Amino acid sequence: FNRRPFFIGLLLACLAFLWLWNVWDAHRQAKEKRPGGFGIFALVLFSFFALGWQISEIDVYRMIREFPDATKPFSRVIWPWKAAFTREEILITAEAQIQVPCSDSAPPIPEEVEGKAYLKAEPNCGELSRRDASNQIVPGTLTHLTGRNFRPNTETEIWWSDPLGNEFQVRQAGAYITLMTDDQGGFEFDLIMPYRLIPPSSAAIQTHEVQARQLASMGELKASEPLLLTIERMVETIFMGMMATLFGIIFSIPISFLAARNIMAGSWVTIMIYYITRTVLNIIRAIEPLIWAIIAVVWVGLGPFAGIIALTVHSIAALGKLYSEAIEAIDPGPIEAVQATGANRLQTIMFAVVPQMIPPFVSFSIYRWDINVRMSTIIGLVGGGGVGFILIQYIRLLDYRAAGIAVWFIAVTVAVLDYVS
Repeated sequence: FNRRPFFIGLLLACLAFLWLWNVWDAHRQAKEKRPGGFGIFALVLFSFFALGWQISEIDVYRMIREFPDATKPFSRVIWPWKAAFTREEILITAEAQIQVPCSDSAPPIPEEVEGKAYLKAEPNCGELSRRDASNQIVPGTLTHLTGRNFRPNTETEIWWSDPLGNEFQVRQAGAYITLMTDDQGGFEFDLIMPYRLIPPSSAAIQTHEVQARQLASMGELKASEPLLLTIERMVETIFMGMMATLFGIIFSIPISFLAARNIMAGSWVTIMIYYITRTVLNIIRAIEPLIWAIIAVVWVGLGPFAGIIALTVHSIAALGKLYSEAIEAIDPGPIEAVQATGANRLQTIMFAVVPQMIPPFVSFSIYRWDINVRMSTIIGLVGGGGVGFILIQYIRLLDYRAAGIAVWFIAVTVAVLDYVS
């Protein structure tokens, strides 16, 4: 009630109104002998809806308010092809030395070389940012950076290197400094010398270095590593589904006869086998393939083999149920005809049962392959191999473009298999 008083209060009001409605409806029926209307059922439904809204903590306002935060990763997943192809990348750098603090022997400003990236800092000496007695940042010297001969219209990062060899990308106003070069490959920027904690042993005059780094793409387009890895794992996923389906068919066919009542109704022994088989199939099928995958990973380790084991176990239970129901739905006429010729139970199954169950068996088997391929993408999340394994890695690394490539391949593959089946 403290968490969501509106919905709890609304629910209590509905219950009170429902009780009053019952009293009034009973009086009306006793007096007029008329059946009740639909309104009472609508009120019950509304009460359940109000309770479900409260328990499931639906927050439409938060969903709408935070939707802009989800648009960026969502757009990358929907259209990830920028990360599917890449070019050979080279790192273009230029640096300028900065003395801290200033002295009579300040480093000279470097000369510009035609065709080579160039960076100049004016002034090229000064004081670093520091912290005062109240632990507040006191800005350092403002130096003007001028860059030329970089690749035009390309992002360029500003880095700093201290005398100890530590490198870091410079932040200013709470964000990393990333510049965009102009049409001639140049840029200008005012940089506040950053804060660095230097050991007392290095407290003399120091020479720092400011760097401009530009990652440029050159050469022809080629498939990126996420694309190649996704294709490889997608092929693995398809064959995982195929192998699990094949093993499931092999084991589920004999089990399905034991789970068919019309086949096992001959004596109390066979009917007990029928009930035991059905119970075991129901238990196995009730456990999700994801759980079987976790058990298989502990058993045989990470990889596609664990996924095949998980899918095979679940396929046996699912196909065993479907096959047995197909057997129970066959026409008893051919069975009686074959038995009238003196055929034994095995001959009756071979010549009267099998010919009738082949069409549904084929349909169920193809559809199960489609299901196993889709499940393969999920069990990979717990180490069962397939494309799901790399998909969860990309999501954890917040690489939404690479994750989008995997999602697209999963969707296309499932659509193709659905059409084939």
